[in-house]
Amino acid sequence: MTIAADPKRMGAKVDLTSVLHTWGSALTHHPHIHMIVPGGGLSPDGTKWVACRPGFFLHVRVLSRLFRRLFLEGLMDLHRTGQLVFFGDLERPPG
Repeated sequence: MTIAADPKRMGAKVDLTSVLHTWGSALTHHPHIHMIVPGGGLSPDGTKWVACRPGFFLHVRVLSRLFRRLFLEGLMDLHRTGQLVFFGDLERPPG
């Protein structure tokens, strides 16, 4: 949403619909998510549809960098507050 809203990218407010499934078709534990992501979004003032470029939603490298940064910051925050702990061989770094 952050990247799509950037005027240098798409400059639109995007959204999605997702469903969490916890079982596979064989009724075995198989958590996964199904998502519907439209190929565009609403203009900042909400008056018109802004389509993505044909065959291209958002730049994967840009999305990857933002996701990686936010994910790692979240893990570090959880660890700092004691909500993420390690056990066994991962409890303490070697050396």
